[in-house]
Amino acid sequence: MVIPIWYHYCVAFTVRTDPTLEAALTALAESESISRQEVIRRAVMERFERAGHRAAVSDSASRMIDRWGDVLDRLGSE
Repeated sequence: MVIPIWYHYCVAFTVRTDPTLEAALTALAESESISRQEVIRRAVMERFERAGHRAAVSDSASRMIDRWGDVLDRLGSE
């Protein structure tokens, strides 16, 4: 069986929802004039981007503390 190349980039899957999520999903889709699928896609991508940003900020803070921790401690004790 030969699988078309597009299949690897656009795969369907089922999302099971409850009535509360159904109502929220429908309301968002209607208010933004987009599909329910697009609401889900945007929510997942936003969460993914926030997680990456949070990790980058945490890494940066750790590097700054390693480099400037002693100075910050001295400033805080004055």
